Amino acid sequence: MKTGLVLVDIQNDYFPGGRMELVGISAAGRKARELLAVFRDNGWPTFHIQHISVREGATFFLPDTPGVAIHDCIKPHPDETVVQKHYPNSFRDTVLLEELKKIQVEQLAICGAMSHMCIDATVRAGFDLGFKCQVIEDACATRALEFGGRTIAARQVHGAFMAALGSAYANVLSLAAFKSSL
Repeated sequence: MKTGLVLVDIQNDYFPGGRMELVGISAAGRKARELLAVFRDNGWPTFHIQHISVREGATFFLPDTPGVAIHDCIKPHPDETVVQKHYPNSFRDTVLLEELKKIQVEQLAICGAMSHMCIDATVRAGFDLGFKCQVIEDACATRALEFGGRTIAARQVHGAFMAALGSAYANVLSLAAFKSSL
């Protein structure tokens, strides 16, 4: 089964000094870089997803800012596809599905940010479109959220979303487990 790597929103604004720093993003970026190296070493298809915020009131991933750039830890090679998006779902109004079908990808390895937003939306959409999905959970990051007057820690947010995705939409595994399954 042909597998494609989808690296979602690993962009400068999520890293230290950015407009929306995520908890654990540097560690997740290192894991994403290691995962990307596996795909590059094997000549497997890779898709970099770049979110560009165009909605009114957006505060990060703004066009023509340093924060919108894909982070150096996974800087795309010239032969790798970069898909720009404006919504959490990497398939919505993008060429991602067309590009995956063109090269007959059936399975997706997905990582990036944020676990509770763009990873969740992309994995669910990929599943609904018929792809077998794998989420490399330690190559993902998120942030704390507020709900019901309390703060939900980033670790709990990440865990809850990985548990939900793992219940029906994807095989959720660590980078080490992914590599040992090859």
